[in-house]
Amino acid sequence: MSSWTITPRKIGLFITVVAILYSLNAFLLISKPHKPQRPSYLTQVLPYNTSVLPHAAFQPPEALLHRLPDMVDTFAGYKYRNTCNISSLDLHSPFASLCADRQSLLTAMSSGGRIGHDAPYMPRQCDMRWFSTEEICEILSRFEKVVILGDSMMRHVVGSLNVLIRKDLGYGAVTDWNFSPEERQDCFCNYQFNVKACSVQGIFKTGDVVKNDPESLACPANTIDVIIEQMIRFPIPSDELDRFRSLLPIQKPTRPYAFIFGHGLWNDLDLQATLDWLDTILDVSVQQAPWLSSPAKSSARSRPKPAAAKRERSKHGSGFWPRLFLTPNAAGKEKPDEWLVSQGNKALMIFEEAVREEVKRKGVEHLGTWNMSIQSNKFDGVHLDLRGNLIKAMMVMNWLNMLEVEKF
Repeated sequence: MSSWTITPRKIGLFITVVAILYSLNAFLLISKPHKPQRPSYLTQVLPYNTSVLPHAAFQPPEALLHRLPDMVDTFAGYKYRNTCNISSLDLHSPFASLCADRQSLLTAMSSGGRIGHDAPYMPRQCDMRWFSTEEICEILSRFEKVVILGDSMMRHVVGSLNVLIRKDLGYGAVTDWNFSPEERQDCFCNYQFNVKACSVQGIFKTGDVVKNDPESLACPANTIDVIIEQMIRFPIPSDELDRFRSLLPIQKPTRPYAFIFGHGLWNDLDLQATLDWLDTILDVSVQQAPWLSSPAKSSARSRPKPAAAKRERSKHGSGFWPRLFLTPNAAGKEKPDEWLVSQGNKALMIFEEAVREEVKRKGVEHLGTWNMSIQSNKFDGVHLDLRGNLIKAMMVMNWLNMLEVEKF
């Protein structure tokens, strides 16, 4: 009578099969038309770990199917995975439990840390997801358009999202379809985000990938639309506002829009200038797309807002209008000395805390990046490398995933 034994190889094969089935299910979900909605693990109460490891600083992730991508290298099948030598497990260490709501998620991601320089980033008190590419495609497909506004840091968020949806660590963030041999050498792997050598080669919208290199896109055709409109300082030039207006339809679309803002350094961390910059964009948005101010579908979980908050938020409408503000990265050792007072880490920390409180009054949510970036590599003391930008992009994806799109 033969005995069946558990071996590391069999365990690995089982995890691989489950991962393939999970990815196939996510692909089928976004390949057919559907009403935007969140996955069941966000809308239903699921059993979490009942067993606890005594004296452990972090508990292991929940034994649930949707946490499987968090525990494996989701970059294993990416182009240039071995050459660039980056695993998703190098960027994030999963633990239990997941954040239960959007506010706790943003707080956890903003206030987490690393155990050593460039070590995996871990949110504080509750965890974020590390999505597979198929999951990222599905999340982005819930939105008609994801509009990102800001400076080069925000452009790098778009670039990192393209790395994830193109499954390409080597050239996923840049327009490699028209590269010269010199550019293929200078803008490879980590150096895709070198603003001195590879600034103009960055991808500004997924539409350019669809047009020039559609085979590189892992998402089903015509299901996602991510774009950046660069608006780096206040006052905002009229031509930039005109380009932004052209992105917004007058009539309500079938799926919601999501807006992600980033601003600060180009106005020397002047809080009032940043708030004026944001107010200008919000005003233009409502003027061009009045459906943004239409009341959202009611929810049984809705709670009365304080009178002061109601007055502030009513200025820009009360519809389902997802808005997230990202404050700048921490400063690195290569930051020029002339900026260490006005844009050094003390100034950045004060700015992040002030922006968090001020944008809340406008109905805009906030994600801080200082904690995530203080122990990460930066090319010039400002801009993160590929690793840091991929973490930031995944934090944004976690926010998008938690949005209650069924209210739209």
